[in-house]
Amino acid sequence: MRTQSRRRPPGALLATAAAGTLLIPLLSGCWAGAGGLGTGGDAINVLMVNNPQMTELQKLTARYFTRETGIKVNFTVLPENDVRDKISQDFANQAGQYDVATLSNYEIPIYARNGWLHDLDPYVKKDTGFDQQDILQPMRESLTGDDGKLYGEPFYGESSFLMYRKDVFAKKGLKMPAHPTWQQVADLAAKADGAQSGMKGICLRGLPGWGELMAPLTTVVNTFGGTWFDKDWTARLDDKGFKDATKFYVDLVRKHGEAGAAQSGFAECLNNLTQGKTAMWYDATSAAGSLESANSPVKGKIGYVSAPVEKTENSGWLYTWAWGLQKASHNPDNAWKFISWASGKEYEKLVGEKVGWSDVPAGKRASTYEIPAYRSEAAAFVDVTRTAIEGARPRDPGVQKRPAPGIQFVGIPEFTDLGTKVSQEISAAVAGRQSVDSALKKSQKLASEIAKEYEGR
Repeated sequence: MRTQSRRRPPGALLATAAAGTLLIPLLSGCWAGAGGLGTGGDAINVLMVNNPQMTELQKLTARYFTRETGIKVNFTVLPENDVRDKISQDFANQAGQYDVATLSNYEIPIYARNGWLHDLDPYVKKDTGFDQQDILQPMRESLTGDDGKLYGEPFYGESSFLMYRKDVFAKKGLKMPAHPTWQQVADLAAKADGAQSGMKGICLRGLPGWGELMAPLTTVVNTFGGTWFDKDWTARLDDKGFKDATKFYVDLVRKHGEAGAAQSGFAECLNNLTQGKTAMWYDATSAAGSLESANSPVKGKIGYVSAPVEKTENSGWLYTWAWGLQKASHNPDNAWKFISWASGKEYEKLVGEKVGWSDVPAGKRASTYEIPAYRSEAAAFVDVTRTAIEGARPRDPGVQKRPAPGIQFVGIPEFTDLGTKVSQEISAAVAGRQSVDSALKKSQKLASEIAKEYEGR
């Protein structure tokens, strides 16, 4: 790994679509986002994203963590776009207002490179009860810096896989392989198209965004033999592998994909599969929890198989929301105690027993998959999910060496902007407003400009 550029402003670390807009009330009685956070005594300040698993953690903290340790936790809880911006400002300035923040495996290596995070290895070494080796290996690897030190602990993780309607396939006499190729998926999509009134063969993201369209498409690029940049930082968006993958993806979604594909992201595809509008969907393993929830109309009807491949053994992505400890923290020891609790084995058991096993922040620990109650609740997808995560290769996801880590992204600060701009061009091709060749010609120019900052390093 080469040292990356620091010339881009912290605000360049943009986000995927924000999930909601309301601020969450804190257990202490204050409002998230309000000023005047406590920094004295044993208190720590935590800045985190407002997704359901995080807000559940917030509810449990005072009763179980603070009561046991005496450490008060002041939470600031914000939508994804807002929290990323606030984190980047506070950590870049090393203001120390927040001790701990939720960061993904995209940001953590970058923040570590910039000297914004505490090395967690000394804490892990002393905290034998935490059991670092129980963390799934790809998660450990994705949260490790260029220097080989650990800078984050996962709260939960995900990969990607293919979901399909078992009942529809059975009625049509279609058989889904456990490890399909993309060509097999395309053939099945054609046969499943119209299997029920208004049903399309597959749903694939077409909504612009580095974390929307570009996430699944980049995994297709990887397994078709393409890459954003080669090991010498030469942009390769106009190479055969990238072109073949993009044309395949766009053709598939245009021929057999959902209506309004250019405006469809994760949420829209989830709704389409849930409502019987598509027979298949390739996306995040985290979707399974919603599909198998008690009130889902397709509960028990969905099959789950490995992410489709062409030239690689695996192709699923890897993503985690993790805890990062700011280098300028005023109370790092207590901050680690919170991280250890929130990412520990006992927390998962606590959630399972007090909230429900379907709400466990899984995808990070091997031991989770040995809990009988969890395995029973997640029986439909538990094994394929674990296999997908354990098979992910964040530093070597394709057929050639990469200059930066990442499966569905390139681990450089500039990727948020670059990925979003490229996704806009490809989404226009999905919508039929331009050809894939035209989209990639423009995209190659954008990537080549970024490459100039890194070539020769």
